[in-house]
Amino acid sequence: MAKRFESAELVYDWNTQDPLPRPAQVEVSDETLRDGLQSPSISDPPIEIKLQALHHMAELGISAANIGMPCTGARPKQDALRLAQEIVKAKLPLRPNCAARTVVSDVQAIVDISQASGLAIEASTFIGSSPIRRLTEGWDFETMLRHTEETISFAVNHQLPVMYVTEDTTRAQPETLRRLYQVALDNGAYRLCIADTVGHITPHGVRQLVGFFREEIVRDRSDLRLDWHGHNDRGLALANGLAALEAGVDCVHGTILGIGERVGNTSLDQLLVNLKLLGWIESELSSLKTYCRLVSEYCNGPLPFNYPVMGQDAFRTSTGVHAAAIIKAKALGQAYLADRVYSGVPAELVGRRQRIEIGPMSGRSNVIYWLESRAIPAEPGLVERLFDRAKRARAVLSEAEIEELIAEYRRATGD
Repeated sequence: MAKRFESAELVYDWNTQDPLPRPAQVEVSDETLRDGLQSPSISDPPIEIKLQALHHMAELGISAANIGMPCTGARPKQDALRLAQEIVKAKLPLRPNCAARTVVSDVQAIVDISQASGLAIEASTFIGSSPIRRLTEGWDFETMLRHTEETISFAVNHQLPVMYVTEDTTRAQPETLRRLYQVALDNGAYRLCIADTVGHITPHGVRQLVGFFREEIVRDRSDLRLDWHGHNDRGLALANGLAALEAGVDCVHGTILGIGERVGNTSLDQLLVNLKLLGWIESELSSLKTYCRLVSEYCNGPLPFNYPVMGQDAFRTSTGVHAAAIIKAKALGQAYLADRVYSGVPAELVGRRQRIEIGPMSGRSNVIYWLESRAIPAEPGLVERLFDRAKRARAVLSEAEIEELIAEYRRATGD
């Protein structure tokens, strides 16, 4: 009987030495159907696909869903209504929200959808806050404060929960943030969102900024929730989202495959995988693969071959040393070993599997494994033919190429 191994026997995990305390609250908000669709390279999918996306969110244990910005046109408003109705009909455990500028007419569109669907929809009202944004727009600060007061009061008076968002929070002055958020709180906002709108901040800056919010704005208000919304312009969105949770935010926003404005948002799929590996969420992630493929296909979302976890090569190797280790691990009768010996993320976590290919960096063990995994006898002559061709190739051999080589071998040997 094969020996069963425990994780601690096989991996010395530096991530768990003096471990980070698990955050008291870990929520994830899916912005794929709003911010994700703002990319000029992304296609707005039909409502049937958006409904499928909504169900994937619920399956993955996602807390909240941004269902659109209905003030931008008739179709976005109709789609947001249909999504709200689906949440009610299917009893999906999602907190819906819609984006709006800090303008009463924008919030009115959310009120219309809320009343038509019978669902309390969170109004995610946003306003620019950084000096560069205010100078460019020519905004007077007192006017900004007045718009904040009027808009939030209007939403609250129409029984909408309100999340107040300052755009470009990560480049705004402390006093500006204190005054804007205080007016928002005074008028009934229950949720505050810090936005790294242009992907400016680093993980160190995140800790400083969230610490400021916890000490200066949230203080001891246990009923107040704090969100983080980040963009990936410096390639730091995922690290920043994790740093924000470490520092004390309750919810991190993201999009599937990181689609969104410019280079995109925090990659929601990568965020979920990391939260799962940290032990901070209990969600079952096997359907994540299907959700990512849905977005890639119907939104024209990019899925590079080397994209973490979901890319074609995430669990695929043709290198002899790597393949040999995976094969030896499988031979021990422990799928656990094979899924981790050369992988920091277990393929099984997201419903995928390890794949071994044949190419110029391969060893004979690659060839033997490839054949035997397809119930093809690994005859020495056939192994040598495939191995020789692989060594002379400039890339991994395709399935069709290997099948043709096998057919040639059989014709030559009379099999």
